[in-house]
Amino acid sequence: MSGPREDGRCRRAISILTELCQKKSLPSLDLDTCREFLLLPSDQSLIISEPELSVSLLAVIVIVCGLALVAVFVFLFWKLCWVPWRNKALSSHLAVLRSEAGHKDSMADKLKDTGAISFLEAAVKISHTSPDIPAEVQMSMKDHIMRRTRIQRQTTEPASSTRHISFKRHLPRQMHVSSMDYGLEVPAVAEQPTSIGRIKPELYKQKTMDTEDPKKEAEKTCGKINFTLKYDYENETLTVRILRAFDLPAKDFCGSSDPYVKIYLLPDRKRKFQTRVHRKTLNPTFDESFHFPVPHEELASRKLHLSVFDFDRFSRHDMIGEVILENLFEDSDLSRETSIWRDIQYATTESVDLGEIMFSLCYLPTAGRLTLTVIKCRNLKAMDITGYSDPYVKVSLLCDGRRLKKKKTTIKKNTLNPTYNEAIIFDIPPENMDQVSLLISVMDYDR
Repeated sequence: MSGPREDGRCRRAISILTELCQKKSLPSLDLDTCREFLLLPSDQSLIISEPELSVSLLAVIVIVCGLALVAVFVFLFWKLCWVPWRNKALSSHLAVLRSEAGHKDSMADKLKDTGAISFLEAAVKISHTSPDIPAEVQMSMKDHIMRRTRIQRQTTEPASSTRHISFKRHLPRQMHVSSMDYGLEVPAVAEQPTSIGRIKPELYKQKTMDTEDPKKEAEKTCGKINFTLKYDYENETLTVRILRAFDLPAKDFCGSSDPYVKIYLLPDRKRKFQTRVHRKTLNPTFDESFHFPVPHEELASRKLHLSVFDFDRFSRHDMIGEVILENLFEDSDLSRETSIWRDIQYATTESVDLGEIMFSLCYLPTAGRLTLTVIKCRNLKAMDITGYSDPYVKVSLLCDGRRLKKKKTTIKKNTLNPTYNEAIIFDIPPENMDQVSLLISVMDYDR
C-alpha cells in the first residue's frame, strides 16, 4: 500500500513543482533547474542524440564526396596516362617490326651484291689462272657487266619560262607534265591479265548495210528538182529557171503537199526569189524564171541555193529539203541554157552561209609561243538595220571545255568584209600543246 501512495505523492509533488515553475511565483527559483526538471528523460535523450545524428550525417556526406573524387581521379588518370602509353607501346612495337623487315631486305640485297661480286671474282680468278676463259663464263660476265654499268645519257631540259606559270596554274592537276626521263632503263610494265569469262561485244559485231555506208543516212533525199541556168554576158545577168520537182514527200495528213521553192545566190541573201505555191501535189511543175544581176568575175565565188518548202496556212511552213550548187560552171560555161537535175537533200532548217574568215597559225616550240594572225573576213551576215555589221574576232584558249584565256581584235565599223591583220599570242608549254584548243568567234559589236 505504501508503494502506490508514494507514487501518488511523487506525482502530486511533481505537478506542484511544475505549476510553480511555469508560473514563476518564487523569485529565488532557478530557471535552469526548472527546465531540467520539466524535461522528461525521453526528451533529454532526444536532445543528446541530435548532435550525434548531424555528425554522422556529415561523415556520410564527406565519405561519398571522397569516393566521387577518387573515381574522377582514376578516370582522368586512365584517359591521360594509360591510353597514350598503350598507343605509344603499340606504335613502338610496329616501328620495331618495320625496322626488322627493312633490315632483312637490306641484308638480302647485300647478299645479292656479295653473290654478284663473288661471281665476278670467280670469273677473274679463272681468267688469271687460265688463258682460255670458257665461253659460258664470258657471256654471263658480259651480261652482268652490261646490267650493272648502264650508261645514262646526260640531258639538259630547257628551263620553264615564267610566262608559262600562269598557264599551268589553270590546268588540272592531272595535266601537269613532269620532267621527262631520258634514261636507258625502262621500267617493266606488268601485264594485266584479262578475264577468260569476259565477253567483248565489239569482237562480235557484224557489218550491216547501214554500217558499211554511213553516208546513206546523211544523204537522205526527198525527191528531185529540175532547173536550168543561163548567163547573159552582155547584161551580166544569171537566169535561173525552175522547171519541176518530182517525188516530193507528203507533209499533209491527206498524203500530199503544197510545195514552193525559194532561190538565193549566195552569199547574198538580201535578194531572194520565190515560186508560186502548187496545191496538193507531190510532182509540181513550176516553169518560172528569175534573174540575178551579177558580174562575170564573181560567178566563180557564188553558190546557188534552192530551198523547197511546204506551205501551211495556219502554222509555220515546213521545210522539205534543199539543193546547193557549189560550182555554177560545173556542167557548162552557161553561154546556153543548161538543164540540171539534182537530188533534194533532207533538211529541217535552212543552212545559212555566215561568211568566211582567213587566219594563220604559227607555233614556236623553243619559246612556247602560239601566234594566231587574224587576216580578214568576207561575206559576213548583216546584223544591223543598215545592212552592215560592226564585226570583231574573239579567240578563246580552251582546255577540257574550260576557257583559260580570251583575246579580241579591234572593231571594224559598218562593213561585211573587214580586214584585221592582227596577231594574237598565247604562251603554251610544248608538253601541253596536245591538250588545248582554240575557239574563234566572229561577233557583232552593239553599243
